[in-house]
Amino acid sequence: MADLLLELFSEEIPARMQRRAAADLERLMKERLRDAGFPANDTTAFATPRRLTFVATGLPERQEDRREERKGPKVGAPDKAVEGFLRSAGLSSIDEAQIQDGKKGSFYVAVIERKGRPTAEILAEAIPEIVRSFPWPKSMRWGNGDLRWVRPLHRVLCCFGGEVVAFTIENGDRPIRSGDVTQGHRFMAPAEIQARSFDGYAAKLRAAKVILDPDEREERILGEARALCQAQGLELVEDKGLLAEVAGLAEWPVPRIGRFDPKFLAVPDEVLTAAMKGHQKYFSVRDPGTGRLAPRFVTVANVEPEDGGAAMMTGYERVLTARLSDALFLFEQDKKTKLEDHAEKLSGVTFFEGLGTVADKVDRVAALAREIAPKVGADPDKTERAARLAKADLVTEMVGEFPELQGVMGRYYALEEGVEPEIADAIRDHYKPAGQGDAVPTAPVSVAVALADKLATLAMFWSIGKTPTGSSDPFALRRMALGVIQIVLENGLRLSLSSPVGEVAREAGRRGLAARDEGSSMASSAAGDAPSAPSGHLPHGGRTVASDLLAFFHDRLTVYLRDQGHRYDHVAAVLAPVRERGDQASDRTPGEGRPAGGPAAREAGSDDFVLVVRKLAALEAFLKTGDGENLTAAYKRATNILRAEAKKGELPETKTDPALFSQDEERALHEALTDARARSVQALEEEDFESAMSALAALRKPLDAFFDAVTVNAEDEALRANRLALLDDIKEVCERVADFAKLEG
Repeated sequence: MADLLLELFSEEIPARMQRRAAADLERLMKERLRDAGFPANDTTAFATPRRLTFVATGLPERQEDRREERKGPKVGAPDKAVEGFLRSAGLSSIDEAQIQDGKKGSFYVAVIERKGRPTAEILAEAIPEIVRSFPWPKSMRWGNGDLRWVRPLHRVLCCFGGEVVAFTIENGDRPIRSGDVTQGHRFMAPAEIQARSFDGYAAKLRAAKVILDPDEREERILGEARALCQAQGLELVEDKGLLAEVAGLAEWPVPRIGRFDPKFLAVPDEVLTAAMKGHQKYFSVRDPGTGRLAPRFVTVANVEPEDGGAAMMTGYERVLTARLSDALFLFEQDKKTKLEDHAEKLSGVTFFEGLGTVADKVDRVAALAREIAPKVGADPDKTERAARLAKADLVTEMVGEFPELQGVMGRYYALEEGVEPEIADAIRDHYKPAGQGDAVPTAPVSVAVALADKLATLAMFWSIGKTPTGSSDPFALRRMALGVIQIVLENGLRLSLSSPVGEVAREAGRRGLAARDEGSSMASSAAGDAPSAPSGHLPHGGRTVASDLLAFFHDRLTVYLRDQGHRYDHVAAVLAPVRERGDQASDRTPGEGRPAGGPAAREAGSDDFVLVVRKLAALEAFLKTGDGENLTAAYKRATNILRAEAKKGELPETKTDPALFSQDEERALHEALTDARARSVQALEEEDFESAMSALAALRKPLDAFFDAVTVNAEDEALRANRLALLDDIKEVCERVADFAKLEG
């Protein structure tokens, strides 16, 4: 057994690409080794700013001989099929194939004997192919060759079992030949390093000021930065994203602490952090005594200068002073204009083609927020004002420089003007949650504006048919819908979302259709085009926007609940009730009451997500019991019989008639169904889902007895039709509570 060491040495790899590139290299190498028959389980990949490294241990020095049987066409198959088989198997004539008998006749079989090849030979073929097809998000060419890499690739170190694996990667007049040489740190130890094993390679790199493991670089940065801050009685403001980035910028990271003029603390902390992080890749430092930022910063250098970094720090501080001076100027300029005056400028900013300006969107959000406010315990007047000011900071100088501060700056400017804190907080929080792990707003005004903003945006894009497709979601509408779901569930809000969304969609649809028609009115008149679809309807379908959006929310809710550990089929069962709760079996034939796809039958209560989750919890608890399992089996037995009869076209359109019962088991089941229907209807009206499930549980014994003793498909036509109607009653009673047909297993 031997070990493999591979290093691809290049110019600086962007920090954001390094970890993904290391994972891709490991994946591709493992695939090639696995295809060659090697057990490459003990593998590792590393990334530094200038190198990708792959290590595999315990590889055999040679492949084992392999015997492969390739099945071909039937004996007597057409000549073309036989010829194709011979070509694929590498046989010169059919006489070289064997004939084997199978259940469906005799087949040709090619027995291919393959001699094992040296591992080094296989690697010499595989690595150049991997390099040429490497999946960089962006890549470049250099010189006059056609090789593409993220940055110019200079060296390839490749050794197996202590020997160089020789190969060449062609690249015009700059071919890259493998060897056993790499380089250390660009500035502190640029000399060449020779290594043929991983242990020697890693040790020599460390001596040459290169830390190979990115996790170790991160730990070093974090530990030393914390120590520097603690020495001055301060705290490091930790940032995982920034930590990963700076660890990808330095092969030998050296944290240093610097300072800036305290006058810049007049700028909000978020601005200071944005300037330090976004422009300079500096960490902020907090004063635990005040809770605010201290006039300090931590930077990470890639060298250990002889003067201890004094000259470098002077440069760092000078550049940061210029950045913060700009930020202070922008902050003071923005404060000279009221938010309401800033908001007026939104009428000149297009939101999206066909949807008007940002000011138009603000009008829709404000109207929707006012409607939602009473339902979440918010004051309507305050909520509407917050909604009208929420986007005002988009046209400020500060947000123009730091777009990530939208909402945040609006809050600061509002407080400067004396706006009530709950309105100011809503301006900041209406974008939340911005992503997974982000906190949701909880203050009533903030909740109302956040919901209104997201719902209005979704309805507007739906009204013009700009919906997510496959993996494409350029406007992050899936994330926006998930944000609505999180706000509703985490705040326990009992909201019906369809009604408020519908009006926004209709208004946006009217605007979008009008804009479209205005641009094509002359052509339409000349060609005699059909009139546009009604406002509020999608151009690509007949369902209303509200109904289509609800289906989208159901998809997102299903994903959210599945991530919480709930089964997909359980969620589907409570999201898609087949019967309306209010219909009466006595007024219904077996074919009546089933939905034709309309919202009344399928969506009653399904836009109240808190109710859905409560119902899900009750269903899952019920299904864990013996009654739940047996009732589900009985329900499926009943529906299978009904489905089979429907396929034959023999499902009678009749109601259950107790006078036609001929067996006690029929009468007992009918009585149990009548009682379960009454109890479940009452429980559902009171939103007592546990009691509704309990009512269904009472059906278990009479159902078991019915199926044991009663023949449904009796010879007597009237008796058979009555028993089928009784089975349909079973469906109706169960489906009031949940769609048991969705359950699997």
